[in-house]
Amino acid sequence: GYRRGVEEYMRVISQRYPDIRIEGENYLPQPIYRHIASFLSVFKLVLIGLIIVGKDPFAFFGMQAPSIWQWGQENKVYACMMVFFLSNMIENQCMSTGAFEITLNDVPVWSKLESGHLPSMQQLVQILDNEMKLNVHMESMPHHRS
Repeated sequence: GYRRGVEEYMRVISQRYPDIRIEGENYLPQPIYRHIASFLSVFKLVLIGLIIVGKDPFAFFGMQAPSIWQWGQENKVYACMMVFFLSNMIENQCMSTGAFEITLNDVPVWSKLESGHLPSMQQLVQILDNEMKLNVHMESMPHHRS
């Protein structure tokens, strides 16, 4: 998946450019998604609790329990697992920004957030090669005194 792809990139980059500094950090998702995720992490536990106890929350509101609730009561283990995994899936989706940002000497050279995709290995090597050449060229230029 995505994480393995990123690890592969890191391996290739550090082999090709041993003196390059690679830093990874987690980009925080937008607050709305963080709130949804934290709401879900609590809601999931409440829902699982209700399934286990068998207390019909719909009766409390004077509503007819839907058939999925009936099914959940007959298959408590499945129902709890389903709630747990579905909720986790949505939470992970909310918390993942999929950011893959590359900066070289504090100059951004690639942003997945802006471009919307990961660079191909060739693109990445080319970007880094160009940046390296540029930097070497800049350093070898004589400094003019004013």
